[in-house]
Amino acid sequence: MSRVNKDTTTEFLQQFPIFQDLSPEELKQVEDIAISRNIQKKSVIFSEGSEKEAVFFIRTGIVKAYKTDENGHEQIVSFLKTGDMFPHTGFFNAHPYPATAEAITPTELLAIPVRLFERLMLSTPSIAIKIMRVLGDKIRELQDKLQVLSGQDVRNRVLSFLLMLADQHGQMHGDQIIINLPMTHQEFANSIGTTRETANRLLNQLTKENLLEVDRSRIIIHDLQALKEQRDT
Repeated sequence: MSRVNKDTTTEFLQQFPIFQDLSPEELKQVEDIAISRNIQKKSVIFSEGSEKEAVFFIRTGIVKAYKTDENGHEQIVSFLKTGDMFPHTGFFNAHPYPATAEAITPTELLAIPVRLFERLMLSTPSIAIKIMRVLGDKIRELQDKLQVLSGQDVRNRVLSFLLMLADQHGQMHGDQIIINLPMTHQEFANSIGTTRETANRLLNQLTKENLLEVDRSRIIIHDLQALKEQRDT
């Protein structure tokens, strides 16, 4: 790991809501403890249950966070992209990492060591207050997502997940939305709590209806409005 270039770090950190309200002096203190990391594709950044050492901010790349049950099956918690922070509660408790984080593309991270940041918050309480406000909003967002997904049948969970991916990762190309996310069908199934066979069947059905195309590196949505209407019926 190496110390990051301070000129580029300032602009990057200010993109995050938790840092947007920091004074120049407070932001400089955060910069001073920031560390840059380059992660290869398929590399594990940290494992579920391991000691929490740092909180990470994604400069470039995509990261998946997942939990593993007693049978060794993955349950994907989220896909994280450029501009995301993880884990969300890392600065405020001494618990181990709640999930495993793995880079699914070459990824550049900014790491802030937890212990150094805790010392900074103790010396500058205004930083802690600003961050806790943002994390409270994030927790409510995750609770709303869980409530929506848990109350739907599998087909609607597929539709809701596709719409969420379109919103968070999609790029408009004419009338189409392209989601550049190298996700296997098993990872897709794990994200909505179903089997790969069920996910494949539903995705194939949507493909036959000419609503989307799916391969290992991307999803192309041909008719976003039609997907929304199917979910709402």
